[in-house]
Amino acid sequence: STMFLVGLSGGIASGKSTVVAVFRELGCAVIDADVIAREVVQPQLEAYRQIVRYFGTEILLENGEINREALGNIIFSHPEKRQLLNSITHPEIQKEMLKQILKYFVLGYRYVILDIPLLFETNRLTKFMKYKVLVYCDPPTQLSRLMKRNGLSQAEAEARVASQLPLDEKRRLASHIIDNSGDRENTRRQVLRLHAHLEHSLHFLWARLAAGTLAAGLGGLAYLLLRHLVS
Repeated sequence: STMFLVGLSGGIASGKSTVVAVFRELGCAVIDADVIAREVVQPQLEAYRQIVRYFGTEILLENGEINREALGNIIFSHPEKRQLLNSITHPEIQKEMLKQILKYFVLGYRYVILDIPLLFETNRLTKFMKYKVLVYCDPPTQLSRLMKRNGLSQAEAEARVASQLPLDEKRRLASHIIDNSGDRENTRRQVLRLHAHLEHSLHFLWARLAAGTLAAGLGGLAYLLLRHLVS
């Protein structure tokens, strides 16, 4: 066995960022799909050009960058446009994720956390995850937090929550649950226990590539992984 991947997801306002912060404090390797998603649509990049071509210049800010809120409003109410956007951005996001995975593999990390908000909705990457972790909170708490955080009415918050797969359904798909319904310290203790479990997993074997192997084989490895990720 070599380094393994851990998929981390949650629901809107379930507290995933709190969990990620604890993992980062512990020195874990975390790849944030949301950060990458913002990076791949920067002006002059291919995904940016395609988005502007299909959605028009009205979704741009004055500085030329994409107005994520305006684009989000469009795709929120039009599933076919959301699929179009995903078809543009997902291949670029997956390529960048692969590059970062390879970097952490070479550095010898025991495992890499892939922070993917819609991991269970898309379901394309779950088969590559040795473990799938869900950050959970009970539905009333989730709704209350979302209303407070985003200044939404109850109806608006319920619509946002309903656009995602229910947390109770995601529970059945996850291999590990971090219940963030309580206070921050309780959540932290759960993350520490999970980290200890992953550190001692038998699926880990410390892996570093010698310079010669790296030069000869990394390109082939990248090609094989990329084929899997984008297929």
